[in-house]
Amino acid sequence: MKLQPDRNDASLNIITAVTPSAISVNAVSLAGSLIVPWRGEVQPWDCCEIGALTQEHLELVASMSPEVVLLGTGPRLRFASPSLLRPLMSRRIGMETMDTAAACRTFNILAGEGRSVVALLMLPQP
Repeated sequence: MKLQPDRNDASLNIITAVTPSAISVNAVSLAGSLIVPWRGEVQPWDCCEIGALTQEHLELVASMSPEVVLLGTGPRLRFASPSLLRPLMSRRIGMETMDTAAACRTFNILAGEGRSVVALLMLPQP
């Protein structure tokens, strides 16, 4: 699916496409799961399915101080164990869970509104 966001701020990360095997951020195609902050460096992420999600993953994201975290769980919506969410809840950081394509679309909307958002995007390994 190709995404066409309005781009007013060149420093924002914008997700420009998502496929089952890659996500394009700022028109650069990246394979595998990713951590995409609203600004700054996009990072590869070693979590490709909900069962591999740990508190350490969420502590890393919490250290970025976003307002909200979007968890994209692959092609299907899957929920994380509530006990894993403590690093975010203790810092009053919101988290929304959705499939990865929906998380990509939502990320663009929130980033475009000037919100500090981080997307944790899972892509299953082939």
